[in-house]
Amino acid sequence: MRSSHWYEGTDRNAYIHRAWMRRGLPREAFEGGKPHIAIANTASDLTPCNIHLDEVATSVKQGVWEAGGVPLNLPVMSLGETNVRPTAMLWRNLAAMAIEEMLRANPIDGVVLLGGCDKTIPSLLMAAASVGLPAVVVPGGPMLTGHFRGVPLGCGTDVWRLSEEVRAGTLSREAFLRSEAAMIRSKGHCNTMGTASTMACVAEALGMTVPGTAGTPAADSRLLERAHETGRLAVAMVAEDRTPGRVLTRASFRNAIVALAAIGGSTNAVVHLLAIAGRLGVDLTLDDFDRIGAGVPLLADLQPAGRHLMDDLFRAGGLLAVLKEVSDLLDPSAVTVTGRPLTSYLDEAEIWDETVIRRRSSPLLEDAGIAVLRGNLAPRGAVIKPAAASPELLRHRGRAVVFDSVEDLRDRLDSPGLDVDETSVLILRGCGPRGYPGMPEVGNLPLPAKLLAKGVRDMVRISDARMSGTAYGTVVLHTAPEAAVGGPLSLVRTGDPIELDVPSRRLDIDIPQRELALREPVTTGFATPTRGWQRLYIDHVLQADQGADLDFLVGSSGHEVGRESH
Repeated sequence: MRSSHWYEGTDRNAYIHRAWMRRGLPREAFEGGKPHIAIANTASDLTPCNIHLDEVATSVKQGVWEAGGVPLNLPVMSLGETNVRPTAMLWRNLAAMAIEEMLRANPIDGVVLLGGCDKTIPSLLMAAASVGLPAVVVPGGPMLTGHFRGVPLGCGTDVWRLSEEVRAGTLSREAFLRSEAAMIRSKGHCNTMGTASTMACVAEALGMTVPGTAGTPAADSRLLERAHETGRLAVAMVAEDRTPGRVLTRASFRNAIVALAAIGGSTNAVVHLLAIAGRLGVDLTLDDFDRIGAGVPLLADLQPAGRHLMDDLFRAGGLLAVLKEVSDLLDPSAVTVTGRPLTSYLDEAEIWDETVIRRRSSPLLEDAGIAVLRGNLAPRGAVIKPAAASPELLRHRGRAVVFDSVEDLRDRLDSPGLDVDETSVLILRGCGPRGYPGMPEVGNLPLPAKLLAKGVRDMVRISDARMSGTAYGTVVLHTAPEAAVGGPLSLVRTGDPIELDVPSRRLDIDIPQRELALREPVTTGFATPTRGWQRLYIDHVLQADQGADLDFLVGSSGHEVGRESH
């Protein structure tokens, strides 16, 4: 066992390691080759979606003990999407780096990864991929459905919808405030197919969970049963040396992209999967999402692309039932943390409610994959989620209305004098990885108040930012290269004609190239930190089409530690 390099022997270092760990661990914990299993736990009172993970960790511990291992709780950096400013994405790479270093530095043989909120599962997977110890994920699960005025509330999605209704004057401020107490009904992460639910499902499609775990509601006792089972499995994985490198192959990434399309998952999964693949040396590109996702039907009728919520998906048959309908599109060579192929778990999957999980013959949308756009506005690509867009806007030409920052947007958006109509294209720049910094979820720009008053509820919006996985609309995101590094968005002026053609995968500004070449790029509104993580981040962050990882974190370093501590 790797842990024996710390604990075996009679030298002073082994003595110190054992003696200090004897506060609760018996002597037998260091004898007989028992695997020491870390539980990388992102529980935090400031990450509301993950508050319950200490309870989940207890069940994991019981499973590890039962299988003959030694469980060790390892609190790691936690990122609460709803609270941290300026954006949780700014610290995804820091969390991944910190977790990686703690996994490598400690006397452990394997790890169970507990995550839930948006950035926690991606950062855990990035870290585990870079260290290469046997690792398995337990997603924290979605919250139960809340209701307001007799109608189910989708957290996140209904925040955007209700806040716009308040601005439009169709919902009172008092009613809006009452809804917030009804929306968050139980422990767990967002109950829409936002980024948290998406990454839980993606982790399962990658093969990194016990199959059938993703989507189990946080308040459901079966989540603790799965956690116990995962603890037992972690011990077996160490014995069989089943590492992330053996599970996370190109075949598993293909399956993840198919799953992403079939469930109508978040565009944020694109930057996370690219970053995870980069840690493993898997050749995954932005165009793979379009190529593999093309023709995959949308089968999960869930908000924001559909009507239902995550506990509906669970009772209707779960992710495995969705994947069974598209099993011909999956790569059967991809294995899971159990050692068995993902496809071997599909035979017993059933759809119990066809209003929630559609049959392949009657999909919500025939082609649900995330579309990758290119053109003179996005030479290195941009993404759009057609399932969440207005069909009539997927081909659109309109004049640009440009905002140089989120502050500029807030200052001018509701001005009666803003020269905008429903055919305009709203452009927000300065919000990419370097420009903000951290690529915040501001891409789903609110609509101008005077258009909301006219009944307009969607417009074409383009930015170098991300948007919440719970959001919806005809929103072009992740435009690369971003404005802050001189990308074409920095050259756009209000009034320029913009052409969006999703079927043709085009995003262009209809201005002669020679005229664009004469323009000076806008350089205002970009972040200029002078110290700390933000300084390091903007100096080394890659663009969205490369997963927005740091250049020096791409790849892995393994788990070897050669030097002693005393």
